Amino acid sequence: MKPSQKPMIPLSTDLHANVERIQTRLGGSSDIIIRPLDLNFPQEQCSLVLVYIDGLVENGAIHEFIIQPLLAVQDNDNVAEDYVGIKNVLQQIISIGELTSAANETDLFEGILQGHTAILIDGVSEALIATTCGWERRAIDEPQTQTVIRGPKESFTENIRTNTTLLRRKIKSPDLRFESLSIGRYTQTKIIVAYLEGIANTKVLEEVKRRLHSIDTDSILESSYIEEFIEDKIYTPFPTIMNTERPDAAAAGILEGQIIIMIDGTPFVLLTPVTFFKFLQSSEDYYQRYDIASFVRLIRYMSFIISMLLPSLYIAITTFHHEMLPTTLLIGLAAQREGVPFPALVEAFLMEITFEVLREAGVRMPRVVGPAISIVGALVLGQAAVQAGLVSAAMVIVVSFTAISNFVVPAINLAVAARLIRFFLMILAGTLGLFGILVGCMTILIHMASIKSFGVPYLAPLAPFIQQNVKDIFIRLPWWKLNTRPSSLTSNTQRQPAAPQNAEAKKNKP
Repeated sequence: MKPSQKPMIPLSTDLHANVERIQTRLGGSSDIIIRPLDLNFPQEQCSLVLVYIDGLVENGAIHEFIIQPLLAVQDNDNVAEDYVGIKNVLQQIISIGELTSAANETDLFEGILQGHTAILIDGVSEALIATTCGWERRAIDEPQTQTVIRGPKESFTENIRTNTTLLRRKIKSPDLRFESLSIGRYTQTKIIVAYLEGIANTKVLEEVKRRLHSIDTDSILESSYIEEFIEDKIYTPFPTIMNTERPDAAAAGILEGQIIIMIDGTPFVLLTPVTFFKFLQSSEDYYQRYDIASFVRLIRYMSFIISMLLPSLYIAITTFHHEMLPTTLLIGLAAQREGVPFPALVEAFLMEITFEVLREAGVRMPRVVGPAISIVGALVLGQAAVQAGLVSAAMVIVVSFTAISNFVVPAINLAVAARLIRFFLMILAGTLGLFGILVGCMTILIHMASIKSFGVPYLAPLAPFIQQNVKDIFIRLPWWKLNTRPSSLTSNTQRQPAAPQNAEAKKNKP
């Protein structure tokens, strides 16, 4: 249900009616704590009720900053006689970090279910909501899916406030903005949109907000829910929204004009808009020297192409284009395949599917035995299949190197896309040979050229060609030459002065 559709039922001035409504609405759950307090002021008595959920609050904060000040305030002779005055006094007395008001049941239940403490006063139609969240949180740990050799060793956690703090530590600017909303009729998941004022594209920002506000669903449990709701192109294997668990990668994206979408309950944040080349870049590219980073990045591009094309090229050449192989190699392959009962296409499919099963088994098995199962299973099955004459040794080498190349791709969602495309190209290679591979590659390129991420062309800055942005695509130039941001992401492209500050400046020294 969208926020505009929520029923705004006002609270009653009768304390017992409000408490009864809370008990009825929450079904008398055992974790709902309702604690009454009677305060004896000099003029008359005031009845209060504290309502919170055990496990979502910090009990010490409730006792120290709410209950003790409330018990102490009754000794104050300057308290007004009317209850409205008492409410104002309580707002001044309660020493909690944040204290807001809730005039309707929707805001009241939202505050309680988010881990806050509601203070209801007899005779007052508004409740006070005190921030007392204090559930158990996972400590900041090293990233599990995006590791680097050199660079920060911290990752986002499932707590959204911890994640915003990590970003604030990276970007100490008053222009950093956090805008929050809740999505999900039942989960009421908190979403935060983070961007840098003056750098983020305002049109893209408004489009992101519009798509988020248009989501009408009952639950949001992970960032992938949001990703599928707001992505531009649905029927494509290529990801159009990037995810990361690294605060430094998110901060770098914000500084380049990207918009961050943070979801409470998951350590993976979304970055948008993105281009295809962003998925082949790693945070470590900017922590190593530019020559080393450029070499490693070229290795990634080569590995991505190999992970898609190597099995299909092997199938096409061994099935239709024998003349392309040297005679010695052709004789060796023919000798290996002499006892294999399947054509190359079926042989490759069997090996690829077997490896996918082993990969999935290694992920789902307990962490202690998972790697052993995948490694031993691959060795034993591969060796047994070759000895049994079901597959050739060359096919085992091709499939193994293809899988290793797929692991080089830093973005898992792009690596999965390469795995899916690989089967499509294998079918074309087994039926049409190299011509089929060429047709498949042209189809993929045309499809990629048609994709946009929040209005940004997927193949930018190559299609359309933007010369000033090519300096950080296939290779990375030195930092003193990266003086502009990608113009496809932001209109504020100036990052630093264009004057050389390093190698060329040293040439002018005596």
